[in-house]
Amino acid sequence: MVENQVKIDQLLQIIKNTFGMSGLNLLFSWLPMVFAIFLTEIKAVRFRKFIQTVTTLPNFISWVLVYSMAFSMFSSEGIINGFLKLFGFIDSPILFLQNSDHVWFTMWMWSTWKALGWSAILYIAAIMGIDDSLYEAAHVDGATRMQIIWYVVLPSMIPTYFVLLMLQIASFLNNGLEQYFVFQNAFNKDTIQVLDLYVYNLAMGGGSYSVSVAISMLKSLISVVLLFSVNRLSKWLRGESIV
Repeated sequence: MVENQVKIDQLLQIIKNTFGMSGLNLLFSWLPMVFAIFLTEIKAVRFRKFIQTVTTLPNFISWVLVYSMAFSMFSSEGIINGFLKLFGFIDSPILFLQNSDHVWFTMWMWSTWKALGWSAILYIAAIMGIDDSLYEAAHVDGATRMQIIWYVVLPSMIPTYFVLLMLQIASFLNNGLEQYFVFQNAFNKDTIQVLDLYVYNLAMGGGSYSVSVAISMLKSLISVVLLFSVNRLSKWLRGESIV
């Protein structure tokens, strides 16, 4: 009885982690759109291409290399602790990677850093597809640059944002595995485990293949239900379906 209660509590915590991290991604899903506007507003072509390249490259770096970078910077003997000790801010190292208090936020920060530039590409394409006559009409009406962004650029990007948001909601339970797998440790395991990682640990570490398969099937079923739900919502709000 006690063992079953422990498992239930653990599963509830994992669902909480999954909802928390997916919720953060949904909450800040507008960041790539804003970043795309920022890029297109840079007039210096070489500098714009440099920024776009630098922010897109992390998407092609594996999470193992990302963790290696994080370890070299934030471990107890890493660069950050070294500087803090050097300037007398701390006496003992801060265990950044072992801290479980802000795991959701740090995981969101790493995933945003990795995917921001790549995610902005679709929005940049949407901006490039805006009819020049809209800009000309705005200039004739005396619109400022901010007014052009608000009344011309943003409305042209909203359909793309809405479709991507709906697809993100449909995959709400699919956080992925690799990021959380490489960042997990004995100190943050309770707060970093999402459903995908839990299923892997359950199957590979605990040997409970039947339970892991059942959870995976349930997760897939919920994802399909969410997909059709947001598809119906899209048809109701926009008059267009996404599937």
